[in-house]
Amino acid sequence: MKKKVAFKTLGCRLNQYETDALVSQFQENGYESVSFEKEADVYVINSCTVTHQSDHKSRNFINQVNRRKPDSVLVVTGCMANNAKEELENKSEINYVVENDQKSSVFSLVEAHYKGEIIHPSNLNSDLFSYQSTSKGFHTRSMVKIQDGCDNFCTFCIIPSVRGRAVSRAVSDIIKNIKTLISNGAKEIVLTGVNIGRYNFKETNFDDLVEKILELEGDFRLRISSIEPDGFGDKFLNLLNHPKMTPHLHLCLQSGSESILMQMRRMYTVKRFKEIVTKIKTQNPYFNITTDIIIGFPNESNEDFKASCQLIKELNFGHVHTFKYSIRKGTRAERMPNQIDEHIKTKRSKILRGISKDVKIEYRRSFIGKDQVVLVEKIENDKAKGYGENYIPIEFHGRNIKINQFYKLKITDISNDSDDPILRGELI
Repeated sequence: MKKKVAFKTLGCRLNQYETDALVSQFQENGYESVSFEKEADVYVINSCTVTHQSDHKSRNFINQVNRRKPDSVLVVTGCMANNAKEELENKSEINYVVENDQKSSVFSLVEAHYKGEIIHPSNLNSDLFSYQSTSKGFHTRSMVKIQDGCDNFCTFCIIPSVRGRAVSRAVSDIIKNIKTLISNGAKEIVLTGVNIGRYNFKETNFDDLVEKILELEGDFRLRISSIEPDGFGDKFLNLLNHPKMTPHLHLCLQSGSESILMQMRRMYTVKRFKEIVTKIKTQNPYFNITTDIIIGFPNESNEDFKASCQLIKELNFGHVHTFKYSIRKGTRAERMPNQIDEHIKTKRSKILRGISKDVKIEYRRSFIGKDQVVLVEKIENDKAKGYGENYIPIEFHGRNIKINQFYKLKITDISNDSDDPILRGELI
């Protein structure tokens, strides 16, 4: 019988990509991938440690595995494995704690385990870019890792400590990876990393890399995952008009207050952020810009919070991911005075989420009557679901629809029963 492997991924797109690559490797070597809720021979938790909530979720999933198949192998990897390594290694239910540097060798570790070989994770291959192409896995969109680590050292962020300093993948490896994915039928390529706008390999920067990818032949579109507003140049902004480039960016803001951004040690100003958004929207008024906002950073006054709320309304974001500031040990913000009371954070979160929801619905309604090209990800009872080029969920009815194919639709309606309304369309 095939051995069964189950994955649970928390956190960022980079973690999702790395999980997809690991799933592909296990499946290609005869393992059956099953839901994390089912019994499996191997459980892999790809953890996150950005907030206390992330740590709490990771620990809960570890405890869930402990109540299942008693002789299963549990591997914990990801950022929590770096940040809380000693704590996790002392848990008897965890077989292996694998840091980010060795994550790509999780399959080799599991195989050695079943052969009776005792290998400490620290002796595994240390290569941030040795993942295979994600030919299988959990996602229709094919992610490609181009960069890892970060040199910015924002005062609230623990990522440089758990992911290390910034390092970029060789251009030739990236292009080869993408060509393989396209030849295997990938329709959407997503560039991912920790701080991808700071990509720089020899004489090729991020703008140059994107240009090289867009010049590749094939029926595909290119999407950029989360990106900082300080890494790319005007050349990249102009490339956003390319027919293969999707009109969507997740552009990290964190606060609408100049004072708070300075205390966060962010590498841009609110003024610069607005200039970037204005230039993009001037080129394409329907371009989807999504963002992150941290609520309750130390010293955040009512005026600072109001500035964030006002900016969300002004810039008409397609989606705002809001989360409460969480103290991370070892960061500068941990030592800052005037930590905000948790009740105030909760109150502000509710207000900002309400504003964000209204702005999101208004933005999505603007697409009614317009065309979108959808990449189908799921089909149920002749109803197909996927994402349009602007990264908005869309559903439509049709026969003989295939997964991982493009379909052009006219948007006719929007659902009203959710915080994440879905557009509805008809085939053209």
